[in-house]
Amino acid sequence: MVHSFPIRVYYEDTDMAGIVYYANYLRYIERARSDWVRKLGVDQNAMREEDGVVFVVRRVEADYLASAKFDDDLVIETVTRSVSGVRLIMWQEVKRGDEVLFQAEVTVVCVNDHGHVTRLPANIRQMLH
Repeated sequence: MVHSFPIRVYYEDTDMAGIVYYANYLRYIERARSDWVRKLGVDQNAMREEDGVVFVVRRVEADYLASAKFDDDLVIETVTRSVSGVRLIMWQEVKRGDEVLFQAEVTVVCVNDHGHVTRLPANIRQMLH
């Protein structure tokens, strides 16, 4: 299942040349993942308060393929690649129309309130399988 998240490039997202500053792509894909999790029905506040765990990004491997510019309409697509007991791997692309501008493989894990990696909650693993 592909989750799509639209976003517009604002002036504040760009450098002096009107091109999206490279670190903002990471912000875009983070917003898309947050929206995806919310649409799955996962309440991250409840997860933290009731289960004592939160999602954290463990690893990002990213490729910058082309530049987005001021006022572009973009879509971030998120797809689950794999789910294990402790790890969720997603593939994300930032697109302008059919053109892929940025792509990343993102590994997410859960950590407890002591910062130690812990198993993904069972209900979340079930949703993603």
